[in-house]
Amino acid sequence: MPDATGLQLLAQELREADDSSVLDTLYFRDKGALIVHPPAIVETLERLRAKGFSSLMSVHGVDYYPDEPRLGVHYELLDMDKLDRLTVKLRVPLAEPNVPSVTPRWPTADHQEREIYDMFGVIFDGHPDMRRILMPEDYEGHPQRRDFPIGGEQILFTIDEAQGRSYTQ
Repeated sequence: MPDATGLQLLAQELREADDSSVLDTLYFRDKGALIVHPPAIVETLERLRAKGFSSLMSVHGVDYYPDEPRLGVHYELLDMDKLDRLTVKLRVPLAEPNVPSVTPRWPTADHQEREIYDMFGVIFDGHPDMRRILMPEDYEGHPQRRDFPIGGEQILFTIDEAQGRSYTQ
């Protein structure tokens, strides 16, 4: 992991390449993170790839409820030569949860972006197959959002049907 000084230098280089890409840097518990402007995510990841962070290890969705912008996406990058890790974060508002897809350049993000869409409702523009992956297509809502109702639906078993019971009893 780049130390705090290395992270600042990396962020400075990215800012010089594109003034609007890096919004902030975080360094906490020996882990560095860059916070980027959502429209610049593809270019930022490409610039980091050129710096040695050539492996996209995972993509995660986050709900910052009740804060706004509420929805976040975290990209975990790895430099295999130096064994350095770097997190790239972005946040989008609930009203416009659109982020450019990185799948065309990072194929490993394909299913992970679909999971984030399914569970949090972040829409990845330009994704080759943006549809639900875990929940049924007709499912309403996004179960990993922090304001999603807790509790489940009662399930009607065939034994209940045979005995004339309904799941609302």
